[in-house]
Formats: sequence, structure tokens, C-alpha cells
Amino acid sequence: MVHSAYDSVELVKACPAKIETVAVYDSKLILGCSDCSLRIYAPPSGDDGDGEIRRGLYELEKTVTGFWKKAPVAMEVCRSRGREFVEVKEFGVPDTVKSMAWCGENICLGIKKDYMIMNSITGALSDIFPCGRLTLPLVVPLPSGDLLLGKDNIGVFVDQNGKLLQDGRICWSEAPTSVVIHKPYAVGCLSKYVEIRSLRSPYSLIQTVVLRDVRLILQSTNSVIAALSNSIYGLLPVPLGAQIVQLTASGDFEEALSLCKLLPPEDSSLRVAKESSIHMRYGHHLFDQGNFEEAMEQFFASQVDITYVLSLYSSIILPKGLSVTEPDNLGDFTDATSLSRVSSDASDEMESPRSQLHGSDDRSVLEDKKMSHNALTALGKYLQKKRYSVIERATTEVTEEVVSDAVQSSMMSDQYRARITNKKRGQTHISSVAREVATILDTALIQALLHTGQSSAALELLKGPNYCDLKICEEFLRERKLYSVLLELYRCNEMHQEALKLLHQLVEKSNSGTTGSELTQKFKPHMIIDYLKPLCRTDPMLVLEFSTLVLQSCPTETIELFLSGNIPADLVNSYLKQHAPSMQSTYLELMLSMSENGINTNLQNELVQIYLSEVVDWYKDLKEQKQWEEKTHSPTRKKLLSALESISINNAETLLKRLPSDAFYEERALLLGKMNQHQLALSLYVHKLHLPELALAYCDRVYETGLHQPSRSNANIYVTLLQIYLNPRSTNEAEENILNLVPIQNSSSAKVSSKGRWGRISKKIAEIEGADEIRISPSSTDSGRSDGDGDEMTEGGGPIMLKETLDLLSKKWDRINGAQALKLLPRATKVQNLIQFLEPLLKKSSEGRRNYSVIKSLRYTENLQVKEELYKHRRTVVKIDADSTCSLCSKKIGSSVFAVYPNGKSLVHFVCLQNINGSRGGPRRNQQ
Repeated sequence: MVHSAYDSVELVKACPAKIETVAVYDSKLILGCSDCSLRIYAPPSGDDGDGEIRRGLYELEKTVTGFWKKAPVAMEVCRSRGREFVEVKEFGVPDTVKSMAWCGENICLGIKKDYMIMNSITGALSDIFPCGRLTLPLVVPLPSGDLLLGKDNIGVFVDQNGKLLQDGRICWSEAPTSVVIHKPYAVGCLSKYVEIRSLRSPYSLIQTVVLRDVRLILQSTNSVIAALSNSIYGLLPVPLGAQIVQLTASGDFEEALSLCKLLPPEDSSLRVAKESSIHMRYGHHLFDQGNFEEAMEQFFASQVDITYVLSLYSSIILPKGLSVTEPDNLGDFTDATSLSRVSSDASDEMESPRSQLHGSDDRSVLEDKKMSHNALTALGKYLQKKRYSVIERATTEVTEEVVSDAVQSSMMSDQYRARITNKKRGQTHISSVAREVATILDTALIQALLHTGQSSAALELLKGPNYCDLKICEEFLRERKLYSVLLELYRCNEMHQEALKLLHQLVEKSNSGTTGSELTQKFKPHMIIDYLKPLCRTDPMLVLEFSTLVLQSCPTETIELFLSGNIPADLVNSYLKQHAPSMQSTYLELMLSMSENGINTNLQNELVQIYLSEVVDWYKDLKEQKQWEEKTHSPTRKKLLSALESISINNAETLLKRLPSDAFYEERALLLGKMNQHQLALSLYVHKLHLPELALAYCDRVYETGLHQPSRSNANIYVTLLQIYLNPRSTNEAEENILNLVPIQNSSSAKVSSKGRWGRISKKIAEIEGADEIRISPSSTDSGRSDGDGDEMTEGGGPIMLKETLDLLSKKWDRINGAQALKLLPRATKVQNLIQFLEPLLKKSSEGRRNYSVIKSLRYTENLQVKEELYKHRRTVVKIDADSTCSLCSKKIGSSVFAVYPNGKSLVHFVCLQNINGSRGGPRRNQQ
């Protein structure tokens, strides 16, 4: 975001000689001119010399003629220390150094077209990377110790060893001649202006100062000096407070926050106030733009009271009698007594953007955003982040109060203690600041969770320590029939009598067969039993009262029913269909965006039906206005096309009948594809839409889908497209086939009786479709073709699309059966036009034949190796001597009959082996 970071002030005007170089010493400007003179300019008279560049024209203080023998190229002014410069070391470099800078113990050198790092101790050189082709090398040191190296119009960040840093790149408008770093900005000297960019990613443009023919720029204590041929300009930074005001007013909140961190430490209170104000305004801006999660992060960073954030949501009901901060009081958070005049002006400029939303239309749009799923989800995450600290403070208050009551109770009489106990009975919380905030937070959080369908999270909230307002939550849950959550609310507030009554009513409704929207969950008697189990020790009378009801109604059924989580998608869709049809497609789209399998196939098809209804109505409106064009695509039509491509359609024929006969050819083609009517679909793309590229994309989808199927039924889809290109049918016949949903094969067969040559062609096409894996051979190229085939395929239709045919063959040669393609081509086709098709095809065929030969030889060699290994194993020799013993009985083998295990080492008596096998009921496995 562009803003004014520097003020351009002319310091030296109409210098008598051309300025070659400039240096700054204290508040003075020292100029090296082309006439070999040295000119010293001082600040305006009466200005103190505090070492900073002052505003206003500088005055010539001294001129030293003949200071140099030649016009200077560069100049550096150093404060004298009473001694001369001493040469410490001398290192040789490959060529003239154009730019250089220190980086730690190393020196970065820009030599001709390369950047190099030289070790200042050893003199060792190492290459970094070549510089740009258009400009000289440019080495700029950064305050962090890293370097900025120029490469044409790109500034590349490297560390002290020349290693590239992954912090992005500075992209200048053109290649700069020089760059200085004046934190927090990088100032580049361009041909027509000085460009100022941020040093914070993404290194955006901050300001451009129009100064033509700037020879060089350099950094001073408080500014940037720009030297022209005969004048000097100073770029004096605008105060940070004023820059922050500009950035905030223009909506660049990130940059404004980064500048706040640069405020001096003594202005810590000012910085905190500004950061809090900016975070709040940034949050409002993001909220109005629909970036709800990011907005809540900004509100969280601003440490604003949660009641202020909750006031943005009209759907969230808060406890009455508690203080709530309205969003119109935004100025209270931005004004501070410690702000300077600039900051006060900022407060005037930074009026609440929400004040612009008083119009009814804008307000309705904003309310829709507030009630949206994403807005409430973001609110829930924000409250959960705030909840830990709020609940901790409230718990501390409760603990202190309990300890205090215990101390006071020990000092009271029993009679007085009983009166106090009866008086406090029924009061859950005593008013306090921390518990008020906790009550507001938990009450709003549970509503946000349930608005977004997070019933399980709401249950977890109620199962732990919470401060939900009982009355509000009870009304909220009853209105939405969220009885499981309502039961948990009663449980956590120890309202067991009410909970069990409600649960008993729900069980009776479930047993009576009440269905529909009355109940979203099946309640069973065992749930009452589970509820009563923890109460056996604390309230046995209550357990007896309700357990008798369970025993009387269902004495044997004690099956626990799981607690309901998110409402099923079918139920939600049915509800929206009845009460809010306009939100039905939005919900289904949201479910699909969360997960491709988020909703079942039936709901996906219903979404297609909704899209189709909207598109047909839209078509009728345009048709009445005579503005309909086939290539017009509304957002809903784009969604319909995307859904038809990705969703598995169950009722394609029904949808096809709903389409107008003279429109929606692209949708018709997709539906025909779902019905495997690929020839009709491709005919639409080619003859109706006249978009061969869509036909080719359709073939690609069908072919790639068929690769994952066991039966490659669609392997000849490209051949089908070739047939359409080379055998165009008449328009009337194509329209009749499409409208009547008659496959092309049937249409061709119907014409056998009327035209014999079309019968021969259809027979030939059927033969081609049956040849799925025909290898190309010289003998099969022209088989089955007559001299008149090429002419017959053009009769009765129109001119063949030979150009598209050749283009298809050259692009998809690896997916087309060569023999089939050659059979379809007209005999007059030149072989020269088929080079791009035949050359890779024959090359692949030859390569495959060679590979098969190599594989055959390798397998033969492998077979020989296996036979040799088998022969070696069969020649195994076992040596029996006087010391050989049986592995089972450990006795010597001697002259007894023995057996050898397959490992060739273990010997046993044959009798021992039989005994073991007999005792185990079968032959013994090999022992290793």
C-alpha cells in the first residue's frame, strides 16, 4: 500500500559544477564536482549542528578549487583520529571491483558480472552467483548483517557466507543503479524516480519520489541524500506516528503494526494504545470482508473485552443486566491522553468503518455474514482461546469465596447457619466481575458451537466446569430441540429432577413411534438407568422414583443409545428444503467443500437438481428477453457443469429430459457421457458447440477413468472421435438421435435398409470397435479397405475434418490404436501429414519388440541359473562317521537307518523320526 514515508526537500540548488560524488559530515554536505573542486555546504544560518540533515536550502560555506587531480568517482569522509591510514593486507582479485561491502569477517565483492565472498583473513575467494546482464554488480549491507545483492531488477538476500536466504526477493520496477537501507525501508535509485520499498515480506512498494537523473543516493543519520547533476535533495522520513495514521486510514494494517514496533521504548504506552486500536480496526475490516477467523485473531491481539466482539453478533443472546460494549464506542479504545497531535489526528481519520453500514442493504448483507457458518465458527474459536484465562479467574474467585464462607460458617451458630443455607439455596453464582465475564463467554460459546452444528463440542463444554446462563441456554436448546445437550445442561446444574422428567418424556415419545422433526434422536429406557447410576449415593429417593418408571415400561430392554453428534446431512437437507429452500444448495455446497464424501450420492444428485432448476429458470428469462447465447455461463451454470463432471449421476435420463431441446448442449453432452453415449456426446461438442478442444478433453477424461477399471470398455474413445471427424452426419439426423436418446449404432443400423454403403461403414466401425488390442503391422494397415472408402465417408454429411483428425493423431498417438486409425483415414491422406503420428508410434512399437526380446533372454538365463542351483542342491553329500549323533535321541547313528533334514545338517534315526511323527498325528515339518 503506497503512503508518504519520506518528504523530498531540496537542499542544494544550482551547483556551479556538475556533482560527481557526495558525502555527509555532521550536518554539512561535502560535494566532489567535475571541475576537481570540493564544495562544502552548511545548513541554513541559525540552525544548530546536531549532526542531522536539516530542512531548507543549504548555503555554500567553502570552495576548495583543484582539490583533486581528476574528477572524483567516490568519496568517504572519516573523522580524524590523529593518525594516517595503514595498509594491513593486500589481496588480489580477478578483476576490477565494482561494488563491495563488509559482512562479518568476510567481504562481498561485485566483480564484473559475478559476486564473490573473500575471507578477510586468508583472502580465499568463493563464488556466489552471477549478477544481472543489464546492470553492474550492487552489494548492499543490511542492518541484520546479511547482504542484498542486485540482479537486474531483483534484489536477492544472502547471509554472511553468501548462502541464499528464503525470505523472498525485492522486485524493483527497474534495475536500480544504487540502493541504501534506511530501516524499515530500502531506497533504490532508478532512472526517473527514487523507489522506496518495505523491508518486510512481501517487500511491497511504499512510495515513489519523482527525481530525474539521480546520480547516486547515500544514507545519512536521519535521512537519505539524493544527488542530481547540479542539485541535492534530501529524503526526510515522515514521523512514524503520521505514517501509522496513513497506513491505518488506507487499510494497510499489517504495515502499520510493523511500524508500531519501531516506536521508541519511552513511548511504550503510546505503542500499546496504537497497536490495540489498529488490531481492532483491522479486525473490523477483516470481519466486513468475510475473513472471520483472521478478524478474531486481531480482536484477540487487541485484548478487547469479549462483550465488544459479541455485540457484533445479533444471533447470540447474552444474559440481561450485564455490561456489553457496543461497537459504536470504538473511539473510546483509540483515544489516549498520551497520544501526540499526529495521533489525535489519526483518531479523527480512523473513524469506525462500521459507521458506514447504516444503510439497510449493507446492514442486511452484514447480518447475513454474521449469521453464516464461518462467522460463528470463527467466534467459537475466539471464545475458546479466551476461555482458559477467564475461567481461571472465575474459578479463583469461587475458591476464595468458598474459603471465606467456610471460615465464617465455623464462627456461626447452627441455627443461623441453617437460615443462611436456606436463603442461598437455588443461587448458583454470586455476582462478581470475573464470573460475569465467564457467564457471558460460556453462554455465547455454547450458542456458537450449536449454531455451527458442533453438538459434541457443546457437550464437552457442559461436562466440565462452566458458567452457562441456565435460562438463556435452556430456551435456546428447547427451541432447537437439542435435547441431549439440554439434558447435559440440567446435569451440570444439578437439576436432576427436570432432567429425568424430560428424559422420561422423550423415551415415551420414542416408544410411541413419534417421527419427523419432533425428535432427532431415539431415546431408550437404558439412558434413564445410566443417568441414575451416579445418583445412587447422593439421592436414592430420586433414583427409586424414576427407576420404577423404567422398570414398568421396559423391564428387559436396557440398551444404551449413543449420544447424538452432528445432525445427519439428510435431516438437515430435508429441513432446509421445507423451511429455507434458498439455503439448501449453500449447505450442500459447504458439505461438499469440507469433504468430497461429506454427503451421500442422493444428496449430490439433489444438488444437481437444484442447479438445473435454477439454470433452466435463468434460461427461460433470457429466452424471453431474446438474450440467450449458448456460450453464456452464469455462476450457477458453472457449478452445474462442475457437478456433472465430478458427481456420479443416478438419474441422467431424467435430467436429460428436463433440458431444453435448443440449448445446454454442453450439459447434454456430460449427461450423455454418464449414460455411456459417448458418440452422441462427442457429436455435440463437434457439431453443435464447434469446440473440438472440449471434445478432446472429454476423451481424456473418459480414457483416464477407464484406466482404473478392470474392463477397458472406453479404450476406443479417441477412435470414436476420429469417426465423428471423418464421418460427419447431417444436422437433422444428429438432432434426432440426441433428442430421442438413440445411440449412434442403432441409427446406423436403421439406415442399412435405405442406404447400403452406410451399412458397410457401420459394419466396418463395429469391427474396429471390437479390435481392442490390435498391433500395427504392414499387412494390417490397409486390410478391409476398399478404394472408395474415403469418398463414401463424406457423402450425406459434410466435409471431413481432416485438420482436426491429424491434430488428434499427433497429440494422442499413444492412446489410439494405430491400425484402427489408419483404416478410418481417407485413402487420399498423404503420408507426410502422418509423420507426427506414425513416427512415435512405430518407434514405440519397435522399442517394445526389443524390450520383449531382452526380457525373454533374461528369463531364459534366470531359468538356467535356477536349474543349476537345483542341481547343486540335489548333489548334497552327507558324511556319517563314528561321532555322528541323532538330533532327537542324542545317540550315535552307527549303522542304523537315518534321515536328513532339508537343511543338510540335522541327522536323526529313521525310527526316532517315525515315533515323533506318529505322536504328533502326521508328518513333521522341516526343522531348521
